[in-house]
Amino acid sequence: MMQHVHPHEEKHFTSSDLIKDIVIGMADGLTVPFALAAGLSGAVSSNGIIITAGMAEVVAGSIAMGLGGYLAGRTDVEHYESEKRREATEVEVVPEREKQEIRDLLAEYGISRGVQDEVATELSRNKRHWVDFMMKFELGMEKPDPQRARKSAFNIGASYVAGGLVPLSAYFFTDTPQQGLFYSSIITVSFLFIFGYVKTRLTGDKPWLGALKTTLIGVLAASAAFVIAKWIS
Repeated sequence: MMQHVHPHEEKHFTSSDLIKDIVIGMADGLTVPFALAAGLSGAVSSNGIIITAGMAEVVAGSIAMGLGGYLAGRTDVEHYESEKRREATEVEVVPEREKQEIRDLLAEYGISRGVQDEVATELSRNKRHWVDFMMKFELGMEKPDPQRARKSAFNIGASYVAGGLVPLSAYFFTDTPQQGLFYSSIITVSFLFIFGYVKTRLTGDKPWLGALKTTLIGVLAASAAFVIAKWIS
């Protein structure tokens, strides 16, 4: 009797660009405004001042973070295109050396010399595929999405705003900075813990440890800002 064999399924998590952007924006969005609000809570007596300063920081921070994401995306595209032009030139000018580089790459995986020669010869017949092969396997570079810069700017900026509104939310429904800080701490620490857990779970690491680390960083930043503001005032 034949046994039914279930196909082997490999489960790997490949973090998408969207998730990376959300992590970058949300992490700073939760931490920086929280630290600012905590610091101001130790120095001023009006929630209105904290809300105004906090919202200004969220807007400025989201723009700065979004611009950083945009520039990083553009840099990736420009760097890839620059390296591709260089590789195309080498294929034209020194084809034999490039063929040898193909053989060397295959040799690292134990491929026989005969197969190395065959692959090098086949690839050399199509220069576009040849260049793409060298970009991916020699330089380890994947072609970036040309729209990545704009998408990244929006994703990071929006995530920063979403994260920044969390610690500020408590100051809208409380009367004093002390009350605001109390509830803001509860809300933000909870969000930091959940955010750290989910983020670490997605990357395959220990989620509880990641949650504790993320929460600790936020709490330390806010505590330092509060103590310094209290000391100065």
